[in-house]
Amino acid sequence: MRQSRPQIALGVGLWALLLASLVFAVTFGPADISAGEVWQTIAHHLGLPVAVPVTRLRDAIIWELRLPRVLVAAGIGAGLALCGAIMQALTRNPLADPYLLGLSAGASLGAVVFLLAGAALLMPIGAFLGAGAAMALTLLMTQLLGGATPSRAILAGIAVSALAAAATSFLIFWSASGDSYREILSWLMGSLSGTGWADAGVVLAAVLLLGLPMLLAGRALDAFAFGDAAAATLGIDVGRLRWVLLGATALLTGAMVAIGGAIGFVGLIIPHVVRLVTGARHRVLLPVTMLLGASFMVWTDTAARSLFSPRELPVGIITALLGAPIFLLVLLRYRRVT
Repeated sequence: MRQSRPQIALGVGLWALLLASLVFAVTFGPADISAGEVWQTIAHHLGLPVAVPVTRLRDAIIWELRLPRVLVAAGIGAGLALCGAIMQALTRNPLADPYLLGLSAGASLGAVVFLLAGAALLMPIGAFLGAGAAMALTLLMTQLLGGATPSRAILAGIAVSALAAAATSFLIFWSASGDSYREILSWLMGSLSGTGWADAGVVLAAVLLLGLPMLLAGRALDAFAFGDAAAATLGIDVGRLRWVLLGATALLTGAMVAIGGAIGFVGLIIPHVVRLVTGARHRVLLPVTMLLGASFMVWTDTAARSLFSPRELPVGIITALLGAPIFLLVLLRYRRVT
């Protein structure tokens, strides 16, 4: 009970933080909207009685423009943070992030191919297909190298990333110009501009269908910390579980990248920050990481669209500006502890 009460309090506090973040992030923007109007709009669209509904214009701003984008940000933050924590556990590499298997570079290549082919509206599909192709190639190379061990997966991912990045750079240099160049650059830096309810549905469905089952692997991931042999003695099918988690992580990352572009540092820094509070037990680490990642992404995207209004920064710039110094502070903290 002594250990469970702080964990429950932490969970409740993070859920409250996320809910408050979702509501107050919607209020930021050129139109002066209050938190009460956000609740009124949500209640109205859920069919609940509302004493004084908001005007049609404000309803459109809240429901059609800001709320789906905020939900997309929360879902992407939760998904990337969870994938980062799992990749760090599977590879036993504290520098691992969701893009370790070449997913970001593959998604970028797929998105650029679709854009240059004149199918800009299908860029998310191209990104997802590119991420899936990169995952398949990485896992194939891992098998050819002798099996899915952490070091082989990392080496294969580095090779695939370099290959996809070179192909993307060549396509941009050879074909991109004008508006297409700006669209590609914005996507490569990560951007949630223009996301709507369809995107929110894709992101939240991916987090629910892929992310929530991954939370059940907490005990097994604790065993991975002691090595494959130790995990096997505990009755864990190491090879099968690693393949399953690598595949699920790749699919979830692909879905996140397909909607939001290549957003860095979220999956790298959030698990490390959470470990400073919860320790290394993955049963607690994984859900807390998802919640903190969701809130972090909501506020970084809010900053990206609000700080220099009416101009909007790619959210990847904000996550990098915040993520790099936070990661350095975390490393200094670990150095002092160890």
